[in-house]
Amino acid sequence: MLTALTQNVERFIQSPHLHTIGGKQVPSRDGAVQQVFDPSTGAAIASVAFGGQAEIDQAFAAAQAAFPAWAKTSPVERAVLLHRFADLMEKHAADLIQIESLDVGKAIVNAEGFDIPFGVACVRYFADLIKRVEIDTPLALPHMDARTHRAPYGVCGFIFPWNFPFDLLVWNIIPALAAGNTVVVKPSSLTPLSTLFAAMLASEAGLPDGVLNVVVGEADAGRALAGHKGLKRMSFTGSTRVGREIGETCGKNLVPVKLELGGKGAAVVFDDADLDVAAAQLAAAITFNTGQVCCTASRWILQEKVHDTLVGKVINLLKATKLGPALDRETQMGPVVSRVHHERVLAHIERGKKQGAEILLESKPQVPAGYEHGYYMTHTLLTGSPSNVCCSEEIFGPSAFVLKFKDENEAIGLVNSLDYGLANSVFSADLARANRVAEQMIAGNNWINAHNVFAYGLPYGATNQSGLGGGVNSPETLLDYLRPFTIARPLA
Repeated sequence: MLTALTQNVERFIQSPHLHTIGGKQVPSRDGAVQQVFDPSTGAAIASVAFGGQAEIDQAFAAAQAAFPAWAKTSPVERAVLLHRFADLMEKHAADLIQIESLDVGKAIVNAEGFDIPFGVACVRYFADLIKRVEIDTPLALPHMDARTHRAPYGVCGFIFPWNFPFDLLVWNIIPALAAGNTVVVKPSSLTPLSTLFAAMLASEAGLPDGVLNVVVGEADAGRALAGHKGLKRMSFTGSTRVGREIGETCGKNLVPVKLELGGKGAAVVFDDADLDVAAAQLAAAITFNTGQVCCTASRWILQEKVHDTLVGKVINLLKATKLGPALDRETQMGPVVSRVHHERVLAHIERGKKQGAEILLESKPQVPAGYEHGYYMTHTLLTGSPSNVCCSEEIFGPSAFVLKFKDENEAIGLVNSLDYGLANSVFSADLARANRVAEQMIAGNNWINAHNVFAYGLPYGATNQSGLGGGVNSPETLLDYLRPFTIARPLA
C-alpha cells in the first residue's frame, strides 16, 4: 500500500526550491533551475534553483559574516540550538522520511527504520558531546605556563552524494556547527530535497542567519566551493575519482580536507560461521538502499566447504525480496537513484560478463503496473576471476561477486588485493580467528559476524583509495573541527 504524502510534503515539493544563503531563500543569479525526479516513476516532482560560482561566493560571504558571533557563543548555547533543531526534525520525522524516500527512491521502511532516526540521533550526540570537550589542555612543562587551546576554523565546506543525503548532511555539518564553525553545503543535485527541508528547520530552530548555507549545483559549484579562498576546512563524500580532484585543489590551497570515498567491501565467511546469519547479512548488503552503499559488502569470499550452501541460502532470500516503489510499505528494495545510474550499473555488469564472469543469479525486475518508467533492477550475483571488473571496481548497485577460498591466508590475500580500504567483515564462530583476520584486513572499518555496523561513538573512517583525513560519528570527528594551537608564558 502506498503511503499518502503528508500535507507538509505536498506543499514542500510543490514550492519553488531556492538556495539557502544568509537565512534567506535566494534564486540563482541567472535564474537557472533544474528538475528533481522520482526514481520510482521517472517523473519530475520538484524544481530547484541551480547555482555555480556566483551563488557559492554569496554563500561564503554570508558564512564569513556569521562566523565571529557564532564562534563566540558558548558550547552550551550551541547545544541548546542543536537540540531544538533535533526537536523539529523529530516533529517533522514523517515529512523527512517521505521526502528522503521520494527523492532517493529508497524503501520507506528503510528511511523510517534507519535514515531519519539515526540522523536525528547524530544531532543530539554532538550537541551533548560539545558540552564535554576540553577546550584547554594544560601542558606540564618546566618553567612554563602553557596550554593547548582549541578554536573553530571558520567556514567549512561540504559536498556529499545522493545515496544517504539526510544522514550525510548531519554526519558532516553537525560536528562542525557544534564546534562553532559556519558551513557552506553543496548537496547532490539529484537529491537535494531533504537538505533544503532541514535548512528550513534549522532556521526555525533559531540557528543564526548565515550559519548554515546551502547551494544546489553540479560540478562547477563543487569546484567553486572546494577552491574558494575563504574555505578553512573541507569534507567530501563521493567517488575516489572526484575525491582526488578535490584533494588536489585543497592541497594547493593548504586547506585540510576529509575524504570519504568509494569502496569494494569484502565479507569473508568461514565454514564454522552461522550460515543463516551470514546469508541474511549478505542479502541485506545488496538489498539495503538497492546496494547504493559505499561500505557495503560486494565481494563475498566464502570458504569452499560452505560455498554452495551459503550461495543457495542467499539466492533464496534475494528471490523473496519485494521490489517496488519507494513509498509502498511492502517494498523491501526500491529503484536506483536515476536513469543515468541505472544504465551505468547495467553497463558495468555487461563489462563483467564480457570478461568471462559467470552468472549465479540474474532476473528481470517485476515492476508493478504504473511504474514501468522507474529505475528498477534486480540483484545480480557473479563469479569468476578476481581480476574481473565486477570484482575489482565499485558497482554501487544490487550486485556482488562471489569467490572461494581454502584457508585463512588466502582469504586475507583476496581481501587486501584491491587498493580500496573502506569496510570489510568476517564471519566465524571462532572469535579468536575472527579478530585475528579483522586485524589483518586493510580498511578503516572491519566488522565481525555482521556488516554495515554503525553507532555514535564508533569511529568510521577509511584508508588507501577509500579516503583520508578522519572519519565520522565519534569524538574524534568533533575534534576535527576544532583547530588546536598553543598558548605559552615563560615563568621567571
